[in-house]
Amino acid sequence: MTHTEVEAGFHGVVSLLDGPLLLRGVGPDGDGSLSQHRRLWNEPARRDAQQLIEMSWKIGLTGRGGAEFPFARKLQAALESGKKRELVVNCSEGEPASAKDSAMMFSAPHLVLDGAQLLAETLDIHHVHVAVPGERPHVAAAIKHAIKERPRGRKAVAFEMHVTSGGFVGGQSAAVLEMVAGRDNLPVTTRTPTAISGLRGRPTMLSNAETLAHLAAVSDLGPERYARWGTPAEPGTRLLSISADGPGGLVLEAPHGVPLAEMLEFCGYDPERPLLLGGYHGTWLSPQQVTNCTLSPSDLARFGAKLGAGVLLPMLPGDCPLTYTASIVDYLAGQRAKRCGPCTNGLPAMADACTRLPLTRSHREAAGLVERIEQLTGLVTGRGACSHPDGTARLVRSMLETFRPEIDQHVDGYCTYA
Repeated sequence: MTHTEVEAGFHGVVSLLDGPLLLRGVGPDGDGSLSQHRRLWNEPARRDAQQLIEMSWKIGLTGRGGAEFPFARKLQAALESGKKRELVVNCSEGEPASAKDSAMMFSAPHLVLDGAQLLAETLDIHHVHVAVPGERPHVAAAIKHAIKERPRGRKAVAFEMHVTSGGFVGGQSAAVLEMVAGRDNLPVTTRTPTAISGLRGRPTMLSNAETLAHLAAVSDLGPERYARWGTPAEPGTRLLSISADGPGGLVLEAPHGVPLAEMLEFCGYDPERPLLLGGYHGTWLSPQQVTNCTLSPSDLARFGAKLGAGVLLPMLPGDCPLTYTASIVDYLAGQRAKRCGPCTNGLPAMADACTRLPLTRSHREAAGLVERIEQLTGLVTGRGACSHPDGTARLVRSMLETFRPEIDQHVDGYCTYA
């Protein structure tokens, strides 16, 4: 396995490992060009909608931007509307810990654009919008170059790039649609799925970059060849960002079903330490859970966890999960859109309580802070203009559930993990 360094991380360079499916051919000699891409992948064949739906169901394709909603169900909803449709490719990773879409668009952009072309032709869409992260200029430049390489002409699919204003909530689905529509790149309250009513009120396929890459791969290879990776129940692979919110971060592709501990060891991390899975809105796994789990959505569900956008944050020696969680919540409180009370008032209060929790030396005060934090998570959940408060509350609740004994340890001046 080879690796290369790409300017795809929130803070700059991340290491990108070549992979078995989506990331094959992206080593040091890869240039991400269309000519190199065509040596590995064929020009997308035209497919009717039923073919795409059947292939997507066969491989269990879900959205890889975090929601994990079945792609086939979203496509079916867009088809049944009978209206003119829109397609938006979402590459706008606003979370500092996520780099997998940026790395893919930097090194293998044409597989994503092939998936978008395939879907656009099926839905009779001639203009595709591509949302890219504003805080990662090298990624935006790579995507702009890739779009210029695509075939042009009267019947070709036209790609238009849109650069986000940056920030954690800028990549949220409703915020992306607002930006593409020419409004502020901020989330708004919406109860209707985008596949029914999205951009300009039309049924909109708002799809993550990795999702579309998998769609292109299964269309080219067929479900049987695609399923050579993964497990019979969960075929295929996942792109993963590991410790990408700091120096030494990496992006890799792993088949479903590999032991989580084995994969972490391969990447140089200790599997007997806590792991934050799913990113800043994710779920904590204890060391015991990490060593008894595989890279599998169904297996992770046993612990109430999801792969989400494929972000893994293993704790390094000296890291304290309580302090680390507090730092994330403090960051998230500063990333609010300031359009609703739960974000404007609830998240800063939650950040303050989480920051004080590992520092207190009074059991009574610690109990009071836990009660306050639990109250705040209940107050913000389900009441925000977008899902930002819900995701933050999920992270905090997971911390309390996984590390409740650690709170008493900290009061006594001791941390199990630091």
